[in-house]
Amino acid sequence: MNPPVAPGDPVGTPTCVRHPDRATGLRCTRCERPACPECLRDASVGYQCVDCVSEGRRTARRSRTFVGAEFSSRLVVTPVLIALNVLLFAVTAAQAGSVVSNERSPLFADFFLWPVGIYLGEWWRLVTSGFLHFGPAHLALNMIALYVLGRDLEPVFGKVRFLAVYLVSLLGGGVAVYLFGGVNTPVAGASGAVYGLMGAMLVAVLRLKLNPGSALGVIGLNLVLSFTLPGISLLGHLGGLVVGAAVTAGLVYAPPARRDVWQTGAVVGAFVLLVVMAFVRTGQLG
Repeated sequence: MNPPVAPGDPVGTPTCVRHPDRATGLRCTRCERPACPECLRDASVGYQCVDCVSEGRRTARRSRTFVGAEFSSRLVVTPVLIALNVLLFAVTAAQAGSVVSNERSPLFADFFLWPVGIYLGEWWRLVTSGFLHFGPAHLALNMIALYVLGRDLEPVFGKVRFLAVYLVSLLGGGVAVYLFGGVNTPVAGASGAVYGLMGAMLVAVLRLKLNPGSALGVIGLNLVLSFTLPGISLLGHLGGLVVGAAVTAGLVYAPPARRDVWQTGAVVGAFVLLVVMAFVRTGQLG
């Protein structure tokens, strides 16, 4: 089928397929349809029309990282987690009528990590405590750390894997406190999940055979602070660190064949193990 020609054009110059009123001597190098300059884009060879460019973007395979995720520089999970933590802090501060003493709010009382409450059947405290913070300084430190780590890890791990590491690490920190901490010790904060991301960073660096000095330095400094500063849950930090590193090892060292199955198994296996350990602890307390 011959391309349309401009009306009243004695030479029969073809017209742009998207703008029939525009005569053009140009063509798309991919589909060979006539197109005006406005509808053409630079290509590796010649020019392509906007339709071919859009189709090429849809069908092109996106590059995958060493974890098996599609690389995307756009952060989604990290800002959502930060927003959720900030929102809950604002709610507790409003309920308590104090930014500094927000732990006096009813919401805080119902959701912070209280081992006695967990023993009595309030299992949600193992997770919900990770979204509560004692005062603005505690919140700011954890959210800054979350952003710095998430900025590097989420694009590489992908949104689903990154969120899985975060949540399982958070649970790991809570279970560690429940297993080995005092039965009446109040604990809250995203530190367990943040330390899990530190462990994930270290494992990723080792997997890529990069110099682990910086990652080890950051982890070492934070552990020293955990040992020396009062009011910090060392057990929660260590639990998150160990679980985060272990789950990440299952992700980055999964065999390429059926990688998704192996990675899902690593995450689910860690979750089930933590739940079983919490049930065993409850039985021991009883």
